Order: sequence, then structure tokens, then C-alpha cells
Amino acid sequence: MTKRDVFEYALVRVVPRMERGECFNAGVIVYCRAKSYVAARTHLDEVRLLALDPQADVAGVRAALRAVEGLCAGGESAGQAAGDEPGRRFRWLIAPRSTVVQPGPVHTGLTADPEAEVERLLDLLVR
Repeated sequence: MTKRDVFEYALVRVVPRMERGECFNAGVIVYCRAKSYVAARTHLDEVRLLALDPQADVAGVRAALRAVEGLCAGGESAGQAAGDEPGRRFRWLIAPRSTVVQPGPVHTGLTADPEAEVERLLDLLVR
């Protein structure tokens, strides 16, 4: 039997008009402490975004989603968080915020391959 490790994940949601509370999933963040792994994958459905808010800043939302991916990746793209361990970057990303791009609740699971889990969850819950 393949060894499986606990992982946590949160969806990344886009809330174009905060006052309406409507949102849609645009990404997923996966963290596996045992593998010291954190990653995010995003997919922006521009048609859905503009259906909820015809005046939405598509470029701004896309930049915010890229920033989530960059923070997970570490290195220069993570800015001040570049030296932080993966768990700290994950916790910062899942902290509640009142912006157009925000995290959903955290869920847990078991996986033998956290990298494959990111893609599986993106296909299942976002695309």
C-alpha cells in the first residue's frame, strides 16, 4: 500500500461585488506538511467574472491570482515571504480577507502525491 500523507487545501474564490456576495472558484491551494509542499493553481473564467460584474477589472483579478501562485512557488515571485517555510506561506494565503480574490475554508485529505492533488482538485472544483 502506498503511504499517504495528510494535506490541507483551500479554494481561491473571486467575489467581484462584495455587496452581492456572489462568488466562483478560480483556484486551489494545497499544503502538505509531511512533504514540505505548498502550491497553487488558478484558472480564471472571464465569462463568469464579467457575467457577475460587467465592470470587473479582469487584469487586476488575473494579477491577484498570479500573486497567489507566486507566493506558493517562493523565490523572487514570493516577495517578502520568499524565505518563509511552506506552512507559513499557506497560512498567510488562507487568512480571511475582504478583497475580490479571497480564500475559502480549509479542508483536509490524504494523498500520496500532493502535486497531482493540486491538478486533480483544480479539475474537479474549478474548471
